[in-house]
Amino acid sequence: MKKDKKKYDAIVIGSGFGGAMTAYQLVRAGMQVLMLERGDWVPRGPENWGIQGSVDLTPHYDKSSPVRVVSGGNKKVMGLYSCVGGPSVFYGGVSFRFRERDFEPDAEISGNSGAEWPMRYRDLEPYYALAENILNISGEAGIDPTEPPRSIPFPQGPGPLANISQQVKKGAEQLGLRPFQLPLAINYADTSRNNCVHCTTCDTYACAIGAKNDLATMVLPDLIERGLTLKANTVATRLHAEKGRIQYVECVDKITGERLQYEAERVILSAGALASPQLLLASGLQELNSGGNVIGRYLMRHVNAIIFGIFPGQADKENRFHKQLAILDYYFGHPGSALGKLGSLQQMPTPPKGLVQNAIPGVLGKLLSQGVPLLTGLLAIAEDQPQFSNQLTISPDQKDAFGLPQAVISHRYSERDLAALGVLAREAKKILSHSGALTHYVHHIRTFSHAVGTVRMGADPNTSALDEYCRFRGVDNLFVVDGSFMPTSAALNPSLTISANALRVGEWISKI
Repeated sequence: MKKDKKKYDAIVIGSGFGGAMTAYQLVRAGMQVLMLERGDWVPRGPENWGIQGSVDLTPHYDKSSPVRVVSGGNKKVMGLYSCVGGPSVFYGGVSFRFRERDFEPDAEISGNSGAEWPMRYRDLEPYYALAENILNISGEAGIDPTEPPRSIPFPQGPGPLANISQQVKKGAEQLGLRPFQLPLAINYADTSRNNCVHCTTCDTYACAIGAKNDLATMVLPDLIERGLTLKANTVATRLHAEKGRIQYVECVDKITGERLQYEAERVILSAGALASPQLLLASGLQELNSGGNVIGRYLMRHVNAIIFGIFPGQADKENRFHKQLAILDYYFGHPGSALGKLGSLQQMPTPPKGLVQNAIPGVLGKLLSQGVPLLTGLLAIAEDQPQFSNQLTISPDQKDAFGLPQAVISHRYSERDLAALGVLAREAKKILSHSGALTHYVHHIRTFSHAVGTVRMGADPNTSALDEYCRFRGVDNLFVVDGSFMPTSAALNPSLTISANALRVGEWISKI
C-alpha cells in the first residue's frame, strides 16, 4: 500500500453538498484539505443535451459497487450517483429551507423512533442564508404560507414562468391555493457567466453550458484555487481507528487499482446516506459508538410520486424548462384528512424520452415515448416516518472490485406514509384537471435520490450515532455531514439543509 507522506489538516470523503460545504469553511480558514471523490468530473458540452444525457444513462450512474435491494427499490441491484460535485451536477436545482416546525418534535411522524433534532431552525438560519448566497439561489418570498423567517432576501429573483407553468398556477389559484416559484440553483442574472436558456434538459442532466449553480461550477473550482487538493476516481474503502481516532483512510485508485493511504487530523465523511453507513460498517466503527446500533438504520427516502396530467395536445408547446412552481398549502395538513403533517407539491416537467426508452426497452419503449409530450405533472413529496426496520446493512461474503462489502437495502413505507401520499396525489389531480388535463397517470418513485437518516444526529448517545455537531460518537476526529445525519426527512428536497448544516459544522471544526 502506498502511503502519502503529507499529513493534511482534514480529509473530506465525497464532493457533494455536505463535503463541498464543509470544505468551503475549512479551506477558507486556511486548512490544508484533501478531498477524495470516487467519481470523475462530468464533461460539459452538446452531449449533455442528448437523449443519453440523463444521469442513469451516463457513466456517472456508477455500478462498480453494486447495491443489492431486498425490498423497496425500483431495481434488485442498483448503482450509485458518482461524480465531482455529487448529485448537484444532475439535480433539478430545487433548494428549499426546511420549515420551522420540521425541526420540532412531531409524535405523529417520529412515533417511538427516538428521532429528534438537537437544534432548531433559528440555529441553522444564518447558514441557510450563506448557502443560498454561495449557490446564488433564485426564489420568490412572501407567498408561501409555510415560509420560515429569513434574515436576507434571495440572491436572485425568480426566472420567467413558462406558459404551461402559468396554466398550472392559474388552475391551483382557482382552487384557492397559493402557488409560488420554486427556489432554484439556476443562473438567471449573473452576466459574468452563461444564463439559463430554459432548455428541457435540466433535472437529471448536467448543464451543458454551466448555467446550473452546481458545486462543480460554483464551489469546487474556487476551493481548488485556494489550495484544496481534490483526487477524483478515488474510492475510500476503510477508516482505520485506533485509540478513539481515525489514524488513516485507506483508498483504491479506480483507474490504476493502486491501494493508497492518507492521514489527517480530522476526517469528514460525506459519501451519501447509502455509501457512508456502508463505509462505517465495513470499518467496524459501530463497535466504538454508543449509538452504533442505529448506523444504517432509520433509512428515509421520502414517499413520493409524480402525478402526470395527460393533456389533449402537447402540454408544453414552448418546449422549455418548466420545473417552476411549488404548492405547500397542505404541508402541515388537509382539512379533509385526519392526518397531521403531509408534504409538498412541486411542478415536474415533461419527462425525457430517453428515460422512458431505458425503463421500457425495445419497440414498446420507443412507441410509448412518443406520447411523452402530452404529459406534465406535479411531484408529491410526503414526509416518511423513521423506522428502525428500514436499513442498510453489509454482506461480508459479497465484495466489490475494491474490497468493500456489498451494501444491502431493506425498505418499506408505513401505512401512514402511503396515506399521506394519497392525500397529496388526490389534490394534485384536482390542480392538473383545473389546468386542462383530461386524465392522470401516477408514477411512483422508487429510487433513493432523497435518502437520509442512516447515521443520525441527536442528543441521546444511545439512540443517535452523531452529536449536535455531527461528530461520530466514540471517534473524536470523525464527522459525518451528508444527508445521513438527519433524524427526520421533512417533506422537502434535502440539499440546502445538508449544505447549511455542513457550513455550520465546518465553521465549528475550523475553530477546534
